[in-house]
Amino acid sequence: MTAAIARAEVLEVRMPLKEPFVTGFGSTDTRRTVLVHLVDADGVEGWGEAAALDHPFYLPDTTSGTFAVVTEWALPLALDGTADPRSVARGLETIRGNTFARAGVEAAFWCLEAARRGSSLAELFATEADGTGVSPRTCVPVGESVGIHSSLDATLDAVDRAVAAGYRRIKLKVKPGWDEEVVSAVRERLGPAAMLQVDANGSYTLAPDDVERLARLDRYRLACIEQPLGWDDLEGHARLQGEIETPICLDECLRSVADVRRALELGACRNVNLKPGRVGGVTASLEVRGLSVEGGVALWCGGMLESGVGRAVNLALASLDGFTDPADMSPASELYDFDLVEPTYEVDPDGTIEVPRSPGLGFRVTEGRVDACTLRRVEVPVRGARS
Repeated sequence: MTAAIARAEVLEVRMPLKEPFVTGFGSTDTRRTVLVHLVDADGVEGWGEAAALDHPFYLPDTTSGTFAVVTEWALPLALDGTADPRSVARGLETIRGNTFARAGVEAAFWCLEAARRGSSLAELFATEADGTGVSPRTCVPVGESVGIHSSLDATLDAVDRAVAAGYRRIKLKVKPGWDEEVVSAVRERLGPAAMLQVDANGSYTLAPDDVERLARLDRYRLACIEQPLGWDDLEGHARLQGEIETPICLDECLRSVADVRRALELGACRNVNLKPGRVGGVTASLEVRGLSVEGGVALWCGGMLESGVGRAVNLALASLDGFTDPADMSPASELYDFDLVEPTYEVDPDGTIEVPRSPGLGFRVTEGRVDACTLRRVEVPVRGARS
């Protein structure tokens, strides 16, 4: 019998970015995110990150809304049941949408469970995914996402830095008017064998001019074009995939296991970007992995500019068999002046990140840094929380 949860709190933290990150839906110069912190009666801790963005231009979820849902609904609901992470996930399914809030709460319970077992998150996820305890990979290959810069030269400089750091894939943010020219220049710089893809964040339409623009990218041998059309347009992506050779990857469209299943049935994508927060958590992510393996489509773990708390879950998931392509996993040291965990992770010269093997989160959360970044904190009553 494990110890009951003794304390549960929700924190909103603010981490300024070193430089603005620009995409098709705007510029982000700071990162507000939500943390969930659990402590049981034995002092064992669980941490989770609910990494919705500050604004509603990526998906409807926002940092402020996620903080409210976690504090008022998701965490109290989870504390009313058993601490088993899969049971927590099932209980949270009664909340409509709000996938980032549900994912952050569930992640804290997975972290707590791993710490109680003396297991790493990667080992725990491998057991849950396959039921066999097959060992996860010890290192995860990673890629770098290059935002929209002020000039082509600045973009090429960013690509050069990423290549020098060892990243195995380059992803370029694109939008109408900032697409073929930059793709052509980067492809020439990288050579024909390098893994290159683009991400449009839904900035194109099915208008003939846009379809022609996207079709012209076929000549550059891209690994995929990520989310070219609207955030909820599965049928449109299926039509577009019939017009272009480059595989379409979906991101914003895939907000649940059911969305992934339908997208694969429609032929709307041949590549899946999995973000745990976007699909509702780890349990849903393991199901998406299974669907991708069954469908024979490329699968990789995307990122939401998380701190090391959220990245720990991403790393553990990306270590599992079935994740075929490099993950989006820029170190916090490249994004922020400091991380919330110490030591934080780094990209090795071979373009991989070592998967933490320590029990629980795998990283030590530096609570002094968390305190320094905290904008607000709410302790949620645990009442009769069960072990």
